[in-house]
Amino acid sequence: MTTDIVLFRTLIDDCRRAVVFTGAGISTESGIPDFRGPNGLWTKIKPIDFQDFINSEEVRRKSWQRWFEHGKALLDAKPNAGHIAVADLVRKGKVSAVITQNVDNLHQDAGVPDDRVIELHGNASYAKCLSCDQVVALEQIEAEYRASGTVKPCSACGGIVKTATISFGQMMPEEPMGRAEEETLACDLFIVLGSSLTVHPAAGFPVMAKQQGAKLVIVNQQPTEMDAIADLVIHAGIGEILQRVQFPS
Repeated sequence: MTTDIVLFRTLIDDCRRAVVFTGAGISTESGIPDFRGPNGLWTKIKPIDFQDFINSEEVRRKSWQRWFEHGKALLDAKPNAGHIAVADLVRKGKVSAVITQNVDNLHQDAGVPDDRVIELHGNASYAKCLSCDQVVALEQIEAEYRASGTVKPCSACGGIVKTATISFGQMMPEEPMGRAEEETLACDLFIVLGSSLTVHPAAGFPVMAKQQGAKLVIVNQQPTEMDAIADLVIHAGIGEILQRVQFPS
């Protein structure tokens, strides 16, 4: 493990422009359960498809009920050592962007500027209208839901209001995907933290980086399909590893 830490530190020191790619594994250390792991949320609760949400008022009510029962806990989580170490790398100018599959806002809470975080699956800390993109505070939505058992249409255009996250069956947002591709193509070190790398098209970014000549590091508790092409693979806790890389004793 000591050799891996030294190599990881050297790769960071020697790189010109790194990109960090994070999945659920970096946030489990903040108490947020993952979705696809052996004990993940989707093993207990079937996810709601986007088209079902759009087409059915009953499904929308069910979706909001789930959010207030399960999803709202995201907002109580705090950044952990992994998030703080990533923010430090951004602050030092080593990391140009953080591409994340997470929706918990913890990278921003740890100090990464909004414009350096590329959220592929949206953000759960607010809601917005699917038609006009008007932002709606979750506190307002919860008050409406508690009072009436449903969530009112958008006050600006009458559209459907939803958490600002990407659901199953919903198209990936073009702008974040485009930015993520640009950052991936420009980097010379691509660091994967806590992603199983099974969800496409996002899982294609490490391959893209490698094909462009970047070094690839994967830190994840479980093996991934990309381990074979990585320059360094560490199966361990992210916070512990990044702390040892960033702040050697």
